[in-house]
Parts: sequence; structure tokens; C-alpha cells
Amino acid sequence: MQDDAATADAYLAWWQLAGVDSAIGESPVNWLRPVAARPSGMAAAAIAAPVKEKPRTLESFLDWLANDPSQPERRWAGTRIVPVGKTPAALMVVTDLPDPADISEGRLLADRAGQLFDAMLRAIGLDRDAIHLASLFTARPPGGMVEASDLALAADRMRTHVALALPRRLLLLGDRTIRALMPTDGAASPDSLRQFNHDGGIVPAVATFHPRLLLTQPTAKAECWRALQSLIEEARP
Repeated sequence: MQDDAATADAYLAWWQLAGVDSAIGESPVNWLRPVAARPSGMAAAAIAAPVKEKPRTLESFLDWLANDPSQPERRWAGTRIVPVGKTPAALMVVTDLPDPADISEGRLLADRAGQLFDAMLRAIGLDRDAIHLASLFTARPPGGMVEASDLALAADRMRTHVALALPRRLLLLGDRTIRALMPTDGAASPDSLRQFNHDGGIVPAVATFHPRLLLTQPTAKAECWRALQSLIEEARP
């Protein structure tokens, strides 16, 4: 099952890079229709949606994440997998969404991908007890596809999550996670420490491949190792 999931995610990532990052609509769209002018000034302020105050503690954030009806996961069937781990932590790891094997086991990064992830942690002198582990989405949408608006919402709430979890370093796993949280102009090399801006400031971050991809593309392990090397000293408690 894991290999099937990895293959499906690889196809989805290819289409997302091609610009197809949302589900196909059922209704026809008139792409030639004139674009309506956006209201400005007082008119825009008058119709703007009220801004909800963000949670101020990790406990209230996790409660909001699980129970707020506006969360995109409320539209999806299936088990939700909540963030776990110590805070503040030497390292916070963020993945994109649960894989089918994760749903079956009720935890993130399970099965073969989880075994490889545990080996990655051991390589930098850590284990799961020493980290805070979370995902952009706590549930898996149908087909593993997410709307662009949902991805933007997940990225925004993750900035709050990082601010409240207080990690010393951040490790981002997978293309979708990286593009959501660390869009880049290519100035920084993939294996370098970068600065992640969250609601409370900045934290050094490293981005690398998701273990599910490494299972199908072993040649990428060398580049992943170079990325992890920058965390060896920095991530120790």
C-alpha cells in the first residue's frame, strides 16, 4: 500500500508543479468573462470578513484545530491525527498530510516511511520523544488533493503553531510542505538553513524530501543527508 501511495503522490506533485493544484469543478466556467473591479477604501473595509483572534496557547490552538468548524478537515471523512511531542523542542518536524498507512496506525510517519524517518532522526542524534511532530493537515482529503485556498489556510495556522510550540529548529518534509511554508526564489541552496517567519518571530529551518519519496528514489538520500547534516549540532537538546 505504501508504494501505491508514494506513486500517487508523485503524480499529484507533478500536476501541482504544472499548475493543477485544485480539484476539477463540476460546473462550467466562463474564462472570458470580464473581471469585476475590486472594491477599495471604505467599501472594501465594510464588506471584509471579521478577523478571528488566533489562539494564544498551544493547548487552545490544538483545541481550535480539532473542534473549530471552519477547519478544512471537517469536510473530509476519516481519522484525524493530531500533533504530538514535547514543547519547547529541539526540533519541530512538519509534513504535509497523513499517508494511508498513517491513518491505519493512527500516527504520522508510520510503516516503511516511518522506519526511514526514525533512521533520519537517529542520524542527527534524536528520536521521536525529543521532537514536536505535526502536519499541515490533520486528515487526508480524497485522493490526497487539497485546494489552494485550504493550503493557504493551513500554512497560516502552521505559522501560529510554530510560534506556540517554540522549537529551536524546524525540519520541513516534502515538496508540498516546502512550497506552502518556504516559497523561495532559488537564492538559497536546498540543504542550507533558512529563516522561517512565524507569528512570533523567526526560526532556522531546513527543507528536504519526504521519506515516502526516498523509498521510491533512493538516489535522493545523499541530498537529504546533506540537509540533515546542518541539524546535527543545532538540533541536540
